[in-house]
Amino acid sequence: MNKLIKIEEIKKSLLVSLWFMFLTFPIMVIRVNTVENEIEWRWTRMVFIGISAFFLSFVWRYFIKKQETGGQQNSSIGEFIKRAFNFNLILNRYKLQIFIIFSIIAVAFPFLFSIYQTNIMSTALIYVILGLGLNIVVGLAGLLDLGYVAFYAVGAYSYALLNYHFGIGFWLALPIGAGMGALFGILLGYPVLRLRGDYLAIVTLGFGEIIRLILENWNAFSFGPSGIANIPRPGFFGINLSLSGASNYLYFILIGLTLLTIFVVNRLQDSRIGRAWIALREDEIACQAMGIDKTKTKLTAFALGATWAGMAGVLFAAKTTFINPASFTIWESIIILCVVVLGGMGSVIGVILGALVLILLPEYLRAFSEYRMLIFGFILVVMMIFRPGGIFPNVRRTYKFQENKNQLKKRL
Repeated sequence: MNKLIKIEEIKKSLLVSLWFMFLTFPIMVIRVNTVENEIEWRWTRMVFIGISAFFLSFVWRYFIKKQETGGQQNSSIGEFIKRAFNFNLILNRYKLQIFIIFSIIAVAFPFLFSIYQTNIMSTALIYVILGLGLNIVVGLAGLLDLGYVAFYAVGAYSYALLNYHFGIGFWLALPIGAGMGALFGILLGYPVLRLRGDYLAIVTLGFGEIIRLILENWNAFSFGPSGIANIPRPGFFGINLSLSGASNYLYFILIGLTLLTIFVVNRLQDSRIGRAWIALREDEIACQAMGIDKTKTKLTAFALGATWAGMAGVLFAAKTTFINPASFTIWESIIILCVVVLGGMGSVIGVILGALVLILLPEYLRAFSEYRMLIFGFILVVMMIFRPGGIFPNVRRTYKFQENKNQLKKRL
């Protein structure tokens, strides 16, 4: 019986490898040499892909079968990953030490690495802020928002246009961009109060595309596809900073705003409105039956989530000094949503780790330029199968009643 099962698994793995070879054939085997007008056939790659796909499929099926048949826990990849990456236990035990180590690394980073590395880390911090903002809407309130990039664009264009027309600087534009994001969050949230699930996702997706198309076609307002250039970087008491100095200065501003975002989101999560968001996410009908104002709760989630997106948009415009509608496509919304899902919905630490992984990993895989997206996609698939809660899943709070020993003695 076991031999028949193994033969069946081998046949399935062989079929998977053949199918995978067929799918990757046009990309991995055929190469057109435009200089000499010749077609190169790279058959060795086809053999390598077939063997790799067969091996991975067989191993994958073996461990899945072990899990289904209730094999030993040590033989399960899922259990191994859970034990090896029990981040909640590590964080609770070494919270102070981890904070000190990361603080030292964050302060020393721009002085130890090049300006290129600093800019990459600044981009990752912008996505941390975006992810924490979307975490309010998706992770806490349970409202699937696929148009989150619209608020990001509103913040960026608020700074660019205010600076172009009125000469407003970065520090004044930062709260204005956040306020504009909150305003557009309310404008989006009000019409979709009765929608949820797939319908909400479609409407928010349409809202994001509407904003992008307006920015792309309203030339008199947003300068259309040409975009807005020469956006000034943050000033430091009127001192002219070099390119390296300005990058380092913006990096430390992002560190400060990231810490502020973490503090505010943590406080919101533990507040009354945070508990209302979680109740709304778990069961909307029960939430309303308990007397929670559903309209106010949803609008607050949209407004506060969009506030951080608007702030991140101002930071993005200050970092790149040039924006156009191509920077705010649907792909950006998907990346930010992946940050939240991969990190762990509702988990602040998880969102931070998810942003760092999703933004830094593709950059550091440039050495494998031909395969980096394949590797990247494979890592995401593995994570979603063996750790569906994310890198750092949110721990559900439990309350236990413990009676006082003196009260127990009196009762007895």
